[in-house]
Amino acid sequence: MDTATRRALADEFAAYRRDCPSRTVVEVLANKWSLYVLAALGRSDRPLRFNELRRILDGITQKMLTQTLRALERDGLVARAVYPTVPPRVQYSLTEEGRAAGQLTTAIADWAVDHAHAIHAARARFDARAAQPPVPLPE
Repeated sequence: MDTATRRALADEFAAYRRDCPSRTVVEVLANKWSLYVLAALGRSDRPLRFNELRRILDGITQKMLTQTLRALERDGLVARAVYPTVPPRVQYSLTEEGRAAGQLTTAIADWAVDHAHAIHAARARFDARAAQPPVPLPE
């Protein structure tokens, strides 16, 4: 392989290098709860309050939702609006970048719903096959 081809391959696969800045973004988006938060906010026609998100995202803890929202806000995907009421009212919505990411996460969520049955069936077939004893080879 010549140098130009190696350089072209290195450029093509740069996103897979551990020092590529895009990896940190992918890690945030690949987080289970980030995926769900972005999808929930993307499906809503209005900003959502913390407890609304918590009710929508069955199984998420208060701590995990707080951490996820902070990470998404830090990355510029979620906007946090605080209103000066007593007690303060806080709402979360997607930013422009968050809406684009939300389209991806919503597509993943839709795909998962559409294919869950097939995935579960494949798992059951695999598990049944793995549970069978090995067949001895003929002598």
